[in-house]
Amino acid sequence: MNETEGTLAISAHPSPGGPGGPVVLRLAGELDHHTGGRLGRAVEDLLRSPDAGTGIVADLSRLHYCDSTGITTIITAYDRAQATGSSFCVAAPSPAIAQLLRMTGLDQILTFHPSVEDAVDALRSG
Repeated sequence: MNETEGTLAISAHPSPGGPGGPVVLRLAGELDHHTGGRLGRAVEDLLRSPDAGTGIVADLSRLHYCDSTGITTIITAYDRAQATGSSFCVAAPSPAIAQLLRMTGLDQILTFHPSVEDAVDALRSG
């Protein structure tokens, strides 16, 4: 799955280290009221897929903007993953995005990892 519309690119990749691990969902650009729905659909598609493995790692290393709709979309993705018995975590947010997520309290709900590799390792180990 690869999508590029507007200012957000979304791509899903198998986790480093082989099958059975989480899917890495890479986000690049802006997560806002124009693009949030696409992220929601991408997460829903992954959760229905047998490829989801041990969950979803949202790689935010290339995300440079997130508004309140983007925050809501991330919370909804986490809630949907939990409802299906899957995991959802955030990896490699830029300092600005990490600060935004902390200011909104998402660090109290989601697990943040400094790198995709750390997130994948954490989800693999359960």
